Amino acid sequence: MDTLERAADRLAQGLALIGAIGVTALLLHVAADVLTRNLLDRPIPATNEIVSRYYMVAIAFLPLAWVERRGGMVRVEILDTMASPRFKQISELVVSLLITAVYIVLADVTWVDALKNWRVGAFVDVLGRQIAVWPTYFLPPAGFALAGIVTFLRVIAILLRRT
Repeated sequence: MDTLERAADRLAQGLALIGAIGVTALLLHVAADVLTRNLLDRPIPATNEIVSRYYMVAIAFLPLAWVERRGGMVRVEILDTMASPRFKQISELVVSLLITAVYIVLADVTWVDALKNWRVGAFVDVLGRQIAVWPTYFLPPAGFALAGIVTFLRVIAILLRRT
């Protein structure tokens, strides 16, 4: 189990790093666009499409597993102060199972959509040029699936925990 958890940590950290690189690239791209637009009166073509279709999608979905690994998403603490340790464990287990199920359903639905867009070669037309956007449709299912794996590992850890 420790090896599996370490692997999940590494994967989540890697995806968070990719998200951080996406934020940095977004900032540099937008700053360059603003500079070229104001200094040279020539904006960088397709900045809006690239920012909204690539950077923002990567930033939103890839770090999900990292956020889940740190326990930063869904918390149920309504009765925790009054609850017994056993009740807290059961509550944590039920919430983790529900979150895992939601992530897996979201991964499945977005995977089907990604495959559809890949097959048709989805693109946006910018100034007469086609910019492929189908690759970005694979980011949400990847983020959801990996977050689902992390929450499922949490379920296993709860079941193995002795209270």
